[in-house]
Amino acid sequence: MAVVVIAYRIVLGRLETLSFQLYGYAKNHPVFLPLVFIVLGIMGYGVGTLVAKNRAISGSGIPQVKGTILGYFNYNWFNTLWSKFIGGAIAILAGLSVGREGPSIQLGACVAEGLGDRLCDSRTERNYLIAGGASAGLAAAFNAPLAGVIFAVEELFTYISSPILLVTMVSAIVAGSIARLIFGAHPVLAFPIQNALPLSSYWMICLLGIISGGAGSLYNLVLLKTQKLYKNISNTRFRVMIPFFLAGLLSLVFPAVLGGGHAALEYLNPSSGPGFLMTLLLVKFVFSMISFGSGAPGGIFFPLLILGAIIGALFGTFSILYLGFDPAYMNNFIILAMTGFFSAIVRAPLTGIVLLLEMTGSYSSMLPLALVAIIASTTADLLKSAPVYESLLENQRKEAGSTDLPDERRTTTVDMVVHHGSLASDARIKDLSFPDDCLLTGIRRDGKEVVPRGGTLIRAGDHVTVLMHLHEEADHRDTLAKLFSVHE
Repeated sequence: MAVVVIAYRIVLGRLETLSFQLYGYAKNHPVFLPLVFIVLGIMGYGVGTLVAKNRAISGSGIPQVKGTILGYFNYNWFNTLWSKFIGGAIAILAGLSVGREGPSIQLGACVAEGLGDRLCDSRTERNYLIAGGASAGLAAAFNAPLAGVIFAVEELFTYISSPILLVTMVSAIVAGSIARLIFGAHPVLAFPIQNALPLSSYWMICLLGIISGGAGSLYNLVLLKTQKLYKNISNTRFRVMIPFFLAGLLSLVFPAVLGGGHAALEYLNPSSGPGFLMTLLLVKFVFSMISFGSGAPGGIFFPLLILGAIIGALFGTFSILYLGFDPAYMNNFIILAMTGFFSAIVRAPLTGIVLLLEMTGSYSSMLPLALVAIIASTTADLLKSAPVYESLLENQRKEAGSTDLPDERRTTTVDMVVHHGSLASDARIKDLSFPDDCLLTGIRRDGKEVVPRGGTLIRAGDHVTVLMHLHEEADHRDTLAKLFSVHE
C-alpha cells in the first residue's frame, strides 16, 4: 500500500514541477502555444476516456472508498488502481487545480481491497483492511500517520472499535515511517509559529472560525452546483477537456493557481496586499470548482487547504494593516483558517486539527486549532451545509443506480456500535423493528460474547453483528443506522 502511494507522490511531485517548466517555456516562446493547447486537448480527451470507462476514478476517490465499505459500490479494484494513477498523473501534469491526497487514499484502499480479496474470510475483515489502506494513503501523502488513523475512524466508519484502530494504526504508522525515510521528517507545509496568540486575541479566532465556516459552506454549495451544471454536457470526454484548456489559458495570465497549490504559498504574506490575495482566492476558487466539478481524477484535500490558507492570509493582512497586529502572527492566522475551512467542508474537525498539527509541526497550537475547528463546524451546521463527502457519495449513488451492486445470492455481516441515546439503547431485541431478511447474530459487550435472544437487552456501547443479503447491504445499513446511531 505504502509503496504505491509513495510512488504516486514522487511521480506527481515531479510532474507538477515539469508542468510549470513547460508552461513557462511556452509562455516565453509563443510559437509553441498552439502545440500546448493541442496536447492539452489530447490529454483531456484521454483522461475523459478513462473516466467514461471507469467512473470509480472520477474526483478524489474518497466517496468511492466510503461507498465500497458501506456496500454501495462494487468496482474492480485493479482497473481503478491503474486508471486512477495514470489519470491523476496526467491531470497534475496539465496543471489542474486538484490534489494528490484523495487519490492517494483511494490507491491505498484499492491495494488493500486486492489483498483483502485474497486474505480475508469475511467482508467485515476486508472492509477493515480497506480502511487501513486508506489511512496508509493519507499518512504517506501528508507525512501524517495519526491523521490517517483519525480520518478512517471519523470519516469512513464514524465509530471506533479495536479492530479498526489496530488495522488503521499499523497501516498508517508503517506508511508514515516509510514516507519519512524517503522524504524526510520535515513538515509538508512550512508555516513556523513564532509566537502564540495571546488570550486577549482569542476573539479573533472566534471571528475567523465564523468566516471560515461560512466560506466552507459556500465551497460545498458551489461545488455541488458546478457538478450539476456539468451534467448538461453529456459527453464525459468533452466535459473533462474543459479544465485542461482553462489550465492552458491560466498558465499565460495567472500561473500561481495551477496545480494543487504549492505555487500559491509564496504569496501568502502581507507584502502581497489584500487586493492580490483576494484575486488569488477568487481565481483559485473558480479554477478548483471547474477542475473538480468536471470529474477529472484528483482530490480536493490540498486545494481546499490552500484556499483556507489564502483566507487566513487575507484575514492576517487586514489584522496587521488595520488592527495593529504583529506581522509575526501571520502564520497563526493561516494555519487557523486552514483548519477551520477544512473542518467546515469535510465536517471532520478532529481530522482537521491533527492533520494541520502534523503537516505544519505546530504542536503548540492545539487549543486555538480546536477552537476554530469547532466554531467553523458549528457555523456550517447552522447554515445547513452537508459534509462534502457525504454529498458527493449521495450523488454517486444516484448515478450508479443498481449497475454496481453485488451478487444478490451472497450474504454478508455488518458490525455496528450502539450509541448512547439511540433507539436500540436500553431496548429489547424483540421490541426493535429490523429490516426484512436481517438477523442479529451476535453481541459483543465488555469483551465478551452475548447470545442474542428476543428478550436480550441491548446496551449503549454494544458491538452488534447483523446478517443480511449482500445486495441489500447499502439500504439496510441506512435503516440500521437509524436504530443504533444518534442523528441530529
